[in-house]
Amino acid sequence: MLCGWFSDSFITSFVCVVLLLSADFWTVKNLSGRFLVGMRWWNFVDDDGVSHWVFESRKNTQVNRVNAHESRIFWLALILFPIIWGVFFIIALFGLKFKWLLLVLIALALNGANLYGYVKCNYGASKNISSLTTDFVKTQVLKSAFDMMSRPGSQPAAPQPTV
Repeated sequence: MLCGWFSDSFITSFVCVVLLLSADFWTVKNLSGRFLVGMRWWNFVDDDGVSHWVFESRKNTQVNRVNAHESRIFWLALILFPIIWGVFFIIALFGLKFKWLLLVLIALALNGANLYGYVKCNYGASKNISSLTTDFVKTQVLKSAFDMMSRPGSQPAAPQPTV
C-alpha cells in the first residue's frame, strides 16, 4: 500500500519491510523493553519439545529508574502498532491484495509476539490475565462482604415476640 512510494518492485519492498520488521522485533524485545520499562523476555524449547517462557524485570530498587513517560510511550506503541497492522490486514484482505497479506501476517506475528511476551512479563509468568481478573473479583467480593458485615446497621433485626 505505502511501499509503492519507494519502489515498484514487490520483492524489493517485501524484503526491505521484513528486514525492518525483524530489526524492530529484536530491538523492542532486547533493548527498548529493557531500557524503557525494565523488562525482557525470551522463549526456548527444551529437548523434550516443551516451550518455556523466561522473564526478567528490574528489582524493586531499580524500578525508580524507569521514566513514567517513556514507559507510557513504550506500552502505547506496543499496543498501537498491532492495531495498525490489523487495519492493513483488513485493507489487504478486502482489497484482494493477497501478496501483501503475507507481509501483514508476518508483521502481526512479530508485533503480536512482542506484545504477548511483554504482557506476560508485566503480569508475571505464573499468572495469566484471566486468573488476575478472577483474583481481583474475589478480592472485591470478599472486601465488600466484610464491609457490609462490619457496618453497625447491617445486623438483621431480632424477631419480636408475638403476644
